[in-house]
Amino acid sequence: MSVAAPIPPDSAKDRFPELDEVTIASAQRGSLRAKRALVDRYQRPVLALVSRLLRGYGDSALVEDVAQETFLRVFRALPRFDRNGPARLSTWILTIACHRSIDELRRRRIESSPLESGPGEVAANDRADEDAERRLLSRVLDRAIDGLSPEYKATFVLREVHGLEYAEIAQILEIDLGTVKSRLNRARTRLREALAEVYRA
Repeated sequence: MSVAAPIPPDSAKDRFPELDEVTIASAQRGSLRAKRALVDRYQRPVLALVSRLLRGYGDSALVEDVAQETFLRVFRALPRFDRNGPARLSTWILTIACHRSIDELRRRRIESSPLESGPGEVAANDRADEDAERRLLSRVLDRAIDGLSPEYKATFVLREVHGLEYAEIAQILEIDLGTVKSRLNRARTRLREALAEVYRA
């Protein structure tokens, strides 16, 4: 399993087409071929989510370890997955990946000074260079996202990177819709503040 780059946000349902019912049922009965098909179908979104959530806290080996543990947990619980229940299989799998990543973030999180080397380092010449400005903004936004608490970061990434609906995010994180909206508003406010720091510099 190799680490995939984060995928651009568009329709989650288009990007994550569900495995067919026959293959899911076969995987639940223990078919190795069906299990391989499940991993092939869902490893890309799992790796994209895990790598984005753990960015800055570990290398690709950590991302792969968490992704592999996610699928181990998926297969242990798969016989109990309700194909007629409210959750799509992709949502259920991303729930496991998200919670495992949040647990890892909580264990590894280190204190950092937000934007400690950001706006003050920008030279006047850099501001005139559009490419340099875009790189700066990308660094600032990445740092601001990484500075969010694990729960807020997960909410933001699920919405803005993976394009999931609010209801799916609420289901994955086991929170209500109001909390999803509140976390997204606070995360977006933090990003706006980070950008404002750049333009005030």
